[in-house]
This record gives sequence, structure tokens and C-alpha cells, in this order.
Amino acid sequence: MKKENKFETSLKRLEDIVNEMETSHLDIDKAMKLFEEGISLVNQCSLKLDETKKKIEILVNKDGRFEKENFKGKTETNEEN
Repeated sequence: MKKENKFETSLKRLEDIVNEMETSHLDIDKAMKLFEEGISLVNQCSLKLDETKKKIEILVNKDGRFEKENFKGKTETNEEN
């Protein structure tokens, strides 16, 4: 059996929490526990995404060979005013 990635597991649980909070009539204590768990999951997922973003490198074909180039996001030269 393939082990599910922690990020995907956290994201799935977060979706389940949102669904439960939107569709169920929860007492305040249950709602607060789910909210706290959701905030924790959002923080975990955000940290993982930030970590992954820092590791991203784009392969760029230059002069017939592939070179690694650090991900920089949008450049000002690609934006029109």
C-alpha cells in the first residue's frame, strides 16, 4: 500500500473539517475544536508550500543544453503597464 503524503493527508483533513463546519449544526465546543485543528493544518500546509517554493528550480533550455535556473516568479519585463 502506498503511503499518502503528509501534505495531501493534511489538505484532505482540512477539506473534511470545512465541509463538516459548513454542513453540520455543531455545538460551540465542537466547532471551536475543529477550527483550532483547521488553523493548525493551514499552518502546516503553508509551511510545506513555502519550503517547496524555496526548492523549486526551473529547467531552461539554453544553447542546446539544460541548465538549472532558480525560480523567481514574475519578472517586470513580462508585465505590461
